[in-house]
Amino acid sequence: MIIGIVCVDSKWGIGKDNHLLFNIKEDMNFFKETTKGHIVAMGYNTLLSLPGSKPLKNRSNIVLAPEGVEIDGCFVEHDFNTLVDELKTVGEISDIYIMGGAMFYNSMLPYYDKVLVTKVDEDGEAQVFFPNLDENKSFTITNESDIINTESGHKIRFVTYER
Repeated sequence: MIIGIVCVDSKWGIGKDNHLLFNIKEDMNFFKETTKGHIVAMGYNTLLSLPGSKPLKNRSNIVLAPEGVEIDGCFVEHDFNTLVDELKTVGEISDIYIMGGAMFYNSMLPYYDKVLVTKVDEDGEAQVFFPNLDENKSFTITNESDIINTESGHKIRFVTYER
């Protein structure tokens, strides 16, 4: 199964200046626990934005990177269409989590079976956005948590969308 996993603001914003809009402990824990032991796929800039520009531990990391770039600890693919074919094949037997960035999220939209969205009830003044799934007739909400008041003062909900 190919699963998007993303944190969005009230306008479906996801980032600013190549950084996440929010650093919310509850969301980070959800991401960590959900993806641990699985495959994560990302664009090259997302890898560079991770601490130390290193792959995530306890996961298999796949990175779509420019030609000539090789990354220790990651499977690197240089062609989007080849990567999609590989993800679809592997996704038949294992969950693959797509974790950004914006161009990669948007390009993968036709291939998501499910998207796990952490919705933050505020405007993060984003520069880049995730497609608004509430306006996409291909997706339906199948699960939605109550509003959670986080330690950092944000109000969030965990919402699952399925194709």
